[in-house]
Amino acid sequence: MKMKRYLQAAFLLFLVVGTILILRQQQQRPYITVKGSVFGTYYTITYQHDDTLKADIEEALSKVDKEFSMFNDSSTVSRLNRGERPTLSKEFQKVFQLAKDINRKTDGAFDITVAPLVNAWGFGFKNEQLPDSSQVDSLLQYVGMEKIDFTATDRPTATTQIDFSAIAKGYGCDVVARLLRRLSIQNYMIEIGGEVVCRGKNPNGEAWHIGISRPSEENSEELQTIIEISDQALATSGNYRRFYYQDGQRRAHTIDPRTGYPVNHSLLSATVLADDCATADAFATAFMVVGLDDAKRMIEENNLKAYLIYADEDNAYAVWENL
Repeated sequence: MKMKRYLQAAFLLFLVVGTILILRQQQQRPYITVKGSVFGTYYTITYQHDDTLKADIEEALSKVDKEFSMFNDSSTVSRLNRGERPTLSKEFQKVFQLAKDINRKTDGAFDITVAPLVNAWGFGFKNEQLPDSSQVDSLLQYVGMEKIDFTATDRPTATTQIDFSAIAKGYGCDVVARLLRRLSIQNYMIEIGGEVVCRGKNPNGEAWHIGISRPSEENSEELQTIIEISDQALATSGNYRRFYYQDGQRRAHTIDPRTGYPVNHSLLSATVLADDCATADAFATAFMVVGLDDAKRMIEENNLKAYLIYADEDNAYAVWENL
């Protein structure tokens, strides 16, 4: 009986010592940062590990790029937009379904078919040649998630232009996060074009610190605030240097896919925290469409956390948050 207790005690001691050694080894591992470009933007990934892993990271990002990038002529999205009939991967269908779900949850404010309108109004603002009502009506016939049905065939065609830019960067962050978790990496920060996924602690042993830029008409790097996050995803959508003035108020250059016209509200920046970055990315985009009041309603309905910057009645910066 005594021998059994001795063996149990020895086994427990072995587990404790082993756990301490593993934790000490993990703490002593260096933090590595890799950088590069993808989706027409840049990425920075910092993680605690012995190896650089850059080849593995870029292989994972390349797969996402080949599905969703508008800057890759051979991507699935580019091929669909040219009228080709590619076979859709499970990854593509998964992200498309998420886009449909968020389109429904945001009353149509998030829409991957809005590109024709954005292109028309973006060119118009730059050249002061805005589309008239007949042009807007003409373009609206090509906008709407109901015009896409990829479930009808495994070799679909798109009857309109589709653009996953407002969800692909977030999804790319999620893909890299899954890669790092499979490698048992506990501490990392992934950032692609401003979309972020964090886990564990930063090199100082603290939660990761993510800066939120202040919307500004000037080329300024001033921060509105710094948010501490861990084991969460974060995405920001905003018009940091692209305003126009209407009746003395700052308005954002955002097109409402439901009306075809620029939005008329005071919301200037929307930062969303969620369990995955693709979801945060899409909702942040939608909030820039619907404005402050509807954004707050949708945040509550979908159990999200957010930090919203808007222009108040005096045209000064104001903040609503539920972090």
